[in-house]
Amino acid sequence: MKFLLLLVLFVSSGFAQQTSVFEVKGMHCPLCTTAVKKAIKKLDGVEKVSARLNTKKVTVVHDEKVTIDSILKAIKTTSYTGTLLLK
Repeated sequence: MKFLLLLVLFVSSGFAQQTSVFEVKGMHCPLCTTAVKKAIKKLDGVEKVSARLNTKKVTVVHDEKVTIDSILKAIKTTSYTGTLLLK
């Protein structure tokens, strides 16, 4: 019984979701936000990405496998630079 409880706790902790918010200056049209979202969505462990053109903010829901650095690198592939605002 204890083993089963520990197993359930271990498995469920491996799927914890995190939300990170980035500022991506320079996005000026819907194609910009689409490019940034597509680049981030390619990362394994990203659950959801939303980008708001009017605020220049990108929100990423991801598991703990995804690092902030990997998200910033994905943003950089689109010729934009991201800044972490909230983790």
